[in-house]
Amino acid sequence: MTKLKVNPEKLKQISTAVKEAESKTSGEIATAFIRQSDTYAVQELSFALIMGFVYFTIMMAFSVQLEEWIRGMYWDYNVGYLTAFVGYSTFVVIALFYLLSNIPFVDRFIIPKRVMTAKVRQRALRYFTESGVYRTKDQTGILIFISLLEHRVELLSDRGIAEKIDQSEWEGIVNNI
Repeated sequence: MTKLKVNPEKLKQISTAVKEAESKTSGEIATAFIRQSDTYAVQELSFALIMGFVYFTIMMAFSVQLEEWIRGMYWDYNVGYLTAFVGYSTFVVIALFYLLSNIPFVDRFIIPKRVMTAKVRQRALRYFTESGVYRTKDQTGILIFISLLEHRVELLSDRGIAEKIDQSEWEGIVNNI
């Protein structure tokens, strides 16, 4: 996998902002930038299969015309040519739509928002525990988790800091980001 490309100037701004925020609070702030929170392979494959089914249905609706066209191309025509054409072309359509669905813009279009939101939340929680953000002295760990494909930000805080700051304040920070 290629490295995530983030402008070095922006990283410096983020680092400065984190240090400034940490100096004003007992919270220890960690940031995480990831390309995407999930592979979404199931959704991408489902999309490709649905599009393949739509293509197959259209081909069946025009099977008489399609058979006449194929018959005109071959002297020794038999019905197997039509079956082979529809079968192979359906496979090609599924493969093309699967490749197309791996483009980030298309992913954002075909994957339901609720699925993306849930996957980002799950990944942020996993990162929070795996990175040890929760293991601070006074339970004041804060994670700012940014998932680029989904255009989502999750802000997680440990118990010690969550008790001191209202939820609406956290939401304001996320909306600002």
